[in-house]
Amino acid sequence: MEPEELLVLVAHGDQQAFEELYGVVSGPVYGLVRRVVRDPAQSEEVAQEVLLELWRSAARFDPERGSALAWVLTLAHRKAVDRVRSARAASERDQRIGRRADGPAFDQVAEAVEAGLERDWVRRCLDGLTQLQRQSVTLAYYEGYTYREVAQRLSVPLGTVKTRMRDGLTRLRECLGGAV
Repeated sequence: MEPEELLVLVAHGDQQAFEELYGVVSGPVYGLVRRVVRDPAQSEEVAQEVLLELWRSAARFDPERGSALAWVLTLAHRKAVDRVRSARAASERDQRIGRRADGPAFDQVAEAVEAGLERDWVRRCLDGLTQLQRQSVTLAYYEGYTYREVAQRLSVPLGTVKTRMRDGLTRLRECLGGAV
């Protein structure tokens, strides 16, 4: 039986005619879809969609406008192109989202320079403290000692360390205020 006759029978719900039509058109449909889509798994999926569409829309076939095979291959080509466009649009959308998600590029050189400048500023401010203030702040904040441990290491009363720390931190805050 010719594909045009089979399509007419399929339009009336004839499953046997669909099986026969499937045998005739499935190879050319897959081949066309494979050339457009390129990915084998995607091509199989699109070919199945085309054949399902063929079952559902066989009544739309008009033999006056062309052959059954041409009509089926037109369906296949449209579905394949739609799949490619959809994949491209999804990829472009993911790229746009990815570009938006990226923050400003990390500049290691600028970060290193800025950290160096901050260290220099802190050193200058520490140099402006008295020796006891500088030692107290260094032991407490850079080496992690408690006030009591600082007092023991420097052999001075705890109250003296607390006073020197308070005064030293106040002077540091004033000095570093210009760094902020």
